[in-house]
Amino acid sequence: MSTNTSRFDFLLLEFSQVWELQILHFLVFFVFYVATIIGNLLIIFAVAFNHHLHTPMYFFLMNLAMQDLGQISVIVPKSMMNSLIHTRHISYSGCVTQAFLFVFFLASDVFLLTVMAYDRYVAICNPFQYEMIMNMRDCIKMVGTTWVSGLLYGALHTTGTFTIAFCSNIVNQFFCEIPELLKLACSDSFQIELGVLILSFIMLFGCFIFIIVTYIHIFFVVLRIPSVQGRKKAFSTCLPHLMVFSTLVFTGSFAYLMPTSKISSHVHLALSVIYSMISPLLNPLIYSMRNQEIKVGVKKLLKIKYPSSST
Repeated sequence: MSTNTSRFDFLLLEFSQVWELQILHFLVFFVFYVATIIGNLLIIFAVAFNHHLHTPMYFFLMNLAMQDLGQISVIVPKSMMNSLIHTRHISYSGCVTQAFLFVFFLASDVFLLTVMAYDRYVAICNPFQYEMIMNMRDCIKMVGTTWVSGLLYGALHTTGTFTIAFCSNIVNQFFCEIPELLKLACSDSFQIELGVLILSFIMLFGCFIFIIVTYIHIFFVVLRIPSVQGRKKAFSTCLPHLMVFSTLVFTGSFAYLMPTSKISSHVHLALSVIYSMISPLLNPLIYSMRNQEIKVGVKKLLKIKYPSSST
């Protein structure tokens, strides 16, 4: 196409032209999607219905689960439906909406994980003033800021992408991902892409440096705790957060910050699946396995009898 694609549908990546393989793709995505929905809903309900978990850390975790639900729900159902009805189409407005919402939830995730690092810093390095600093009113403001910041970032990112003219409507990705859309530009999109990369780099690098510096302070304080049990408890609240943030940032950085011409389509597809689907699935698993209070909350929610501490 030589004109702007606003009049046309986009064509998303087709995993296979064989019907049986398309059904397999549908089933695999369906299992991932259902597992992610169940895991994150358990986190949300466990925190909401257990007053022992009405603390800043679990309030942040509940919002993280909401963002993960939004992130995967924006892209996976459409991909599953396309495989099921044997089509590749997504409307122009649908593509704009999908790109905007995905970046919105993804950016909100990064901002919230940064806030959660600050929460751990105050809890471990300044525990006597924790309740005063991390009171619920301020926590609500922090969470609201992450949502609003993600909204503004998503709007800016999406507007910069869809103001360009596209020479093709074939997106080499299973959802409307901005790096892949930039490859379709008719005009020289270097300035737009450079602006997007600079903005993304500033956001990610700023959050990354803040979290690294925060955890350096945390580790120094934890290592000075005389009790082995105390050190284990402190580390148990930090390690899940570090694992979640590392998975999201490193895979997302390769997908968004690497120049589109420097990375193969297969590698890019694999990284996109990890940060768009695997991360929302792993988050509740990581927190459930590493956090005893979440385990207890989920078991109470499901009314499962759990063994005593002596057992």
